[in-house]
Amino acid sequence: MRTLALAIVALATVSAAGPAAAQTYDPAYPVCLHVYGPITYYDCRYTSLAQCNGSAAGRAAQCEVNPYFVRIGGRHPRPRPTY
Repeated sequence: MRTLALAIVALATVSAAGPAAAQTYDPAYPVCLHVYGPITYYDCRYTSLAQCNGSAAGRAAQCEVNPYFVRIGGRHPRPRPTY
């Protein structure tokens, strides 16, 4: 009886886990368009916020800076110390 209960709990735990989502950001472009609606998605193919804002005008969308953008050389600039 205890084995059956543990099997049911294990099956419920595995069934409750949702599907894994893939990375939605393209690391080749610095700006992404986040489109809202029945199907929400990211479109990362913009090189500037102005270019992205032109595509977002009149739509349920907003432009966001791509947190996964890889700069040439692969390094982010170091922040300046504030004194």
